[in-house]
Amino acid sequence: MSNGKMKAAMLYGVKDLRVEDIESPQIDKGEILVEIKAATSCGTDLKIFQRGYVKKIIELPTAFGHEWAGDVVEVGNNVTWPRKGMRIRAGNSAPCLRCKMCQNGKYNLCEDMLWLWGAYAEYIRVPARTILVNAQEIPLHINYEEAAMVEPLACVMYGAEKANIKLGDSVAIIGAGPIGLLHLLIAKKRGAEKVIISDLLDERLEFAQDLGADEIINAKNEDTIERIRQLTKGYGVNVVIEAIGFPSTWEQALKMVSKGGTVLEFGGCPPDTNIVMSTELLHYGDVTVMGSFHATPIHFKRAMNLVASGGLNVKPLVTRRMPLDKIQEAFEILTTSKSDIKIAIIP
Repeated sequence: MSNGKMKAAMLYGVKDLRVEDIESPQIDKGEILVEIKAATSCGTDLKIFQRGYVKKIIELPTAFGHEWAGDVVEVGNNVTWPRKGMRIRAGNSAPCLRCKMCQNGKYNLCEDMLWLWGAYAEYIRVPARTILVNAQEIPLHINYEEAAMVEPLACVMYGAEKANIKLGDSVAIIGAGPIGLLHLLIAKKRGAEKVIISDLLDERLEFAQDLGADEIINAKNEDTIERIRQLTKGYGVNVVIEAIGFPSTWEQALKMVSKGGTVLEFGGCPPDTNIVMSTELLHYGDVTVMGSFHATPIHFKRAMNLVASGGLNVKPLVTRRMPLDKIQEAFEILTTSKSDIKIAIIP
């Protein structure tokens, strides 16, 4: 920090993202200041950039970004952990632990959630509640980019847990973006026998194949539903995961599942959209359809442990690194690139 100023990416509206000199955060009792070493791009960030987001979660204008890792450079009064100099990452959410949702164990649905934005910046102020319930020290053998990716990994782990992917399952994933690829890695980790992934881009499908996908489908060239049926002898798959966030692909997912199977509608659709589903599918097919939103603090901890133990390699997903001053260009690349998966912003 110099002269009390720092560089930060501020989002003012759809596709209106600016790097500005703003006042550096001032920490209060119980808070810490972290110098950000890496912030990774996220599909949610891209959606917010392209079309806005749920207003109760983010209000514009706002400091932007939420996947980050860095070094503690200042600690407030009454802070005994973390210590100055420690490498940490923290989730962008901190449940209150007191509302009805929290008391029922639905921490991701907290009615008084504290959200933390502003990862695309030189520094970030971490509130006391976030430190208490959703921050972890970064082991020395993990780099900052890996630690930043704990956030999306936690969300994917929560979704896979809800969908109850089991040893020997067949799984279809719609979308080979960063979230779809993390779902691929987790499905394989949980013992799925066959993972099929579809997308419109050959480059991303080839990337998925390199990460372990058993079958790839270019939805632009093939009838995805028909191909899924062929690959499963007409049955459909045990678990379908929609990882894009469009009503049309939400409905498509329902047509790929086997009797008794599960459909996880993971990708968030634009506000005020709806889908149509068959009552026969739900009733006579005994199919479970569920959504999945965000994650709980325990899933952030588990995600960190999984990366730190070497149980999951997330390094290949970072395909480009760019400085903070190029953040607008980075999001244009994410919008148009065929091969880039995640971009690490290095302040």
